[in-house]
Amino acid sequence: MQSCVAKSAGPGGKVLAPQLRQALAKVTEIGSLPEVTARIVQVIEDASATTKAVQEAVQHDPALATKVLKLVNSAFYGLPAQVASLERAIVMLGLSAVRNLALAASLSRLLKNDQISAQFTTADLWRHSVAVGVCAKLLARAGHSLPGDEAFVAGLVHDMGLIVAQQLFRAEVQGVAERCFAQPQSYCAAEEAVVGADHQALGGALAAKWKFPPGICHAIAYHHDPGALQPEFQKAAALVYLADTLCCQGRHGFWLTAQTQELSEGMLILTGVTAAAIEQTVAELPTRLMEAEQIFTAEGP
Repeated sequence: MQSCVAKSAGPGGKVLAPQLRQALAKVTEIGSLPEVTARIVQVIEDASATTKAVQEAVQHDPALATKVLKLVNSAFYGLPAQVASLERAIVMLGLSAVRNLALAASLSRLLKNDQISAQFTTADLWRHSVAVGVCAKLLARAGHSLPGDEAFVAGLVHDMGLIVAQQLFRAEVQGVAERCFAQPQSYCAAEEAVVGADHQALGGALAAKWKFPPGICHAIAYHHDPGALQPEFQKAAALVYLADTLCCQGRHGFWLTAQTQELSEGMLILTGVTAAAIEQTVAELPTRLMEAEQIFTAEGP
């Protein structure tokens, strides 16, 4: 598998300082991807993966198996008939959707019910993550630039660095959030000034450690600056950039990180998304987000 390395460190600062790498390594709660999820990702990334192999991996996590059945029977996927068999559910959803659900469940378990600042909680952060995932999927469908499931998971996990930062540097994160709430400004620049790295760098480091697929890994590390990536990785990051911008403008959950971003013409061209598609996505997002939140709920530790 190709490693998560961009063509340069870029303005996002993807090379962590030694003290930040040490801090990341010391947090045992985020040190490794849960075994069941790691196995599911490994199996699905294998070109010869079978539904049976994925089913066997999912069955080791009863809560995840329940979520798979709940998802296949939900309005979010809109399948015509109820499905009771786990194996059939995996077939109907597709392997990538099962991987996405496993990653979402694992990531949500890292969230502690906590206050980020006076204005936001970790529940707001998770709601924003789900919103960006849903929005990215809608934009991918409109622009025909990326498979919907890949866009969804890239959006869902794009801010995992904020979860890392909240655990490692709680006081600093609070300071950054309150500063950016009081005076709109670049959230990443504020993080670099206060923490020493932004949430893209922290999330990218954890994604690389968890051996996420390269496209998703790069989208996490460069979703505020897709142009710093090699061309083959720009579309996923650009879709997340657009979705993140729209969700922050719409104030879905924790909306500070992209509040100063704009929908640039270059990003629209890169993703094949038109202005009309943006309007339709904004109109459709609340309904699709409501459906998704019923499935992708934050579990907490």
